[in-house]
Amino acid sequence: MIKNHNEKNLTLRRLHLIHLSLFITFLLAACAAPTPVQPPQTLRLATTTSTADSGLLDAILSDFESKFNANVEVIAVGTGQALELGANGDVDVVLVHSRAREDEFVANSDGVNRLDVMYNDFILVGPADDPAGVAGLEVAAEAFAKIAEANAPFASRGDDSGTHTKEKSIWKKANLEPSPDSGWYFSLGQGMGETLSFANEKGAYTLTDRGTWLSQKENLPNLDVMVGGASIDANKDKGLLNPYGVIPVNPEKHAGVNFELATQFAEWITSVETQQSIADYGKDKFGQPLFYPSSEAWKTAHP
Repeated sequence: MIKNHNEKNLTLRRLHLIHLSLFITFLLAACAAPTPVQPPQTLRLATTTSTADSGLLDAILSDFESKFNANVEVIAVGTGQALELGANGDVDVVLVHSRAREDEFVANSDGVNRLDVMYNDFILVGPADDPAGVAGLEVAAEAFAKIAEANAPFASRGDDSGTHTKEKSIWKKANLEPSPDSGWYFSLGQGMGETLSFANEKGAYTLTDRGTWLSQKENLPNLDVMVGGASIDANKDKGLLNPYGVIPVNPEKHAGVNFELATQFAEWITSVETQQSIADYGKDKFGQPLFYPSSEAWKTAHP
């Protein structure tokens, strides 16, 4: 009887060990199983051609994509078209540079919580031989008036962009309204890069943001800066300041937008870390930034 009892206890111990071994094996297998990988979300970003043509977005977006498991679909168009895409709910967030139109976009409830991101400035560039004699003038409107008086070729983006809007405001300040029928004013309907290329080939003046100019001037041998100087500090025409803002599209008006990811993007691009990346971009190659950070977080960190 004692022998049978011992054998029974031994059998039970063996069963317990087997069960324990199986349980541990199950736990190890569960721990070793790979965590399912979530597919990246897509963020649709409508922005200006200047942020793309300058190379800025290529330089900074990979950080956002890795941190938030996202793919950013960049739609680089003029500010007017970017805001229209936002108003139609075709994108999740806009990054643009025409403050009055941005404020109107928010006032119409198409976007929410506009945030300052960065700024640079506009400059007037033109043919090195300067047929209108505008080189060195400090006020863009005076230069525009002399260009019109000389019937010198002028290339307008003509694309309802922030740059085009600024150009039209300068003509208005000069009390002029040039027409494509004039023979000297060319309305191209193109982005900044294409417009600069046209001006370089045709010997025309044009208004450009400094960031795109700096990034592309090595391919524009026939053009020089006429108004605006060699840096933003040298630009005496303070009306040529060029601020950029980010605006998530309003989900209450457009149910299909990814508002959470758009908000994360707005917070990311205005964070001190990303603002530092913006401040550094272009310094090594051009001796000056292509854009200057201006978010509230940046200003707080750099009073």
